[in-house]
Amino acid sequence: MKVTAIGTGYVGLVTGACLAEMGNHVVCLDVNPEKIRVLNGGDIPIHEPGLLEVVRRNVSAGRLQFTTDVDMAVQHGTLLFIGVGTPPDEDGSADLQYVVAAARSIGQRMTDYKVIVDKSTVPVGTADRVREAVKEELVKRGLGDMSFAVVSNPEFLKEGAAVEDFMKPDRIIVGADDEQATLLMRALYAPFNRTQDRMLVMDVRSAEFTKYAANAMLATRISFMNELALLAEKVGADIELVRRGIGSDPRIGYQFLYAGAGYGGSCFPKDVKALVKTAADSGVALQVLTAVEAANERQKRVLVDKVVARFGDDLTGRRFAIWGLAFKPNTDDMREAPSLVIIDELTKRGATVAAYDPVSGDEAARVLGARDDVKLVEHADAALQDADALLIVTEWKEFRTPDFDAIKAALKQPVIFDGRNLYDPKLMKALGVQYSGIGRG
Repeated sequence: MKVTAIGTGYVGLVTGACLAEMGNHVVCLDVNPEKIRVLNGGDIPIHEPGLLEVVRRNVSAGRLQFTTDVDMAVQHGTLLFIGVGTPPDEDGSADLQYVVAAARSIGQRMTDYKVIVDKSTVPVGTADRVREAVKEELVKRGLGDMSFAVVSNPEFLKEGAAVEDFMKPDRIIVGADDEQATLLMRALYAPFNRTQDRMLVMDVRSAEFTKYAANAMLATRISFMNELALLAEKVGADIELVRRGIGSDPRIGYQFLYAGAGYGGSCFPKDVKALVKTAADSGVALQVLTAVEAANERQKRVLVDKVVARFGDDLTGRRFAIWGLAFKPNTDDMREAPSLVIIDELTKRGATVAAYDPVSGDEAARVLGARDDVKLVEHADAALQDADALLIVTEWKEFRTPDFDAIKAALKQPVIFDGRNLYDPKLMKALGVQYSGIGRG
């Protein structure tokens, strides 16, 4: 099938590359010429395990190409996936300007039946706005009777595992009210359904809602465990043992029950905000999700609270090592990363920071800018030199079993604040490390 993916970020690029992997002819469109230059040069503009190999393989096979040519891209695809950004607006709502702009570009150029697929995370009612925008442009061209369909097909891709999630989906949500569009979507996703039909077809608004509901539920589980972790510390319980105890209940399960330094990234923070805003606009107060958001903002400061409790509020002259900057491992994404809050809170108290991340160094440098109080280093050991303590912020695998003797030798004093509960408190005590995790009693 002929497919166009509009946008070459996480959603658009992964969608285009994985659909090409299944034999489709895919054109990926982006208005950013630098992104297209990078892609046509054989590289990718994001860090996502396995994606580069898929892209190169399908470009070589002639099934995947990248362009800034809007006319060519719209004419190419029978199915046009809109995978552009939907950043949070000032009031917390999803900013749909790029989605609507993509829809208008399609309406200005289409000459035959198209299925326009909303792949970006968008609030309920976006398909109606897309349909209206396309229709308005067709009417301007005197083509008001031209047939097209708008489908909601939300993505459920975890950064760091996006390729695997796309190739082996646990569900494929399709919101459609057009029979021909539904048949085309079934045909497109048939290769992903050979062992089991994972496609759930529903009305468009329910599909749009499903994406937000899923992310809101996962964010709720995280904030729930983080709140319990705060209490566990006060009453002398170990949240890790509690997690295993409740996770063994099949009604609860183990996923997204790890206490930590708070969630970040491009999805959970903005989607919770957007759902709360949608509810407010509809006259419904989502009290649970409002609390989820507030709990997460508090959790991003928990490590700093522990530092202050140990060293005092005035951190002038103190130096702290930070391991992990990206909001999660296996990505270079710094959006809403807890590390940014932690760095700001430490430095505004007078401290300096030496930080290391295996992948996100360049992105962190761009986000943080040139600062005298923050030094980004290329090796984990370099961050430790003459630091008063080590803070673990992102759970990269290389941090799981470090040389603790080397850590103790490099630090001014053997203090570790573990924001991801990577280490056993009993082992740390035996090694002579002053250790503080999240909710470890």
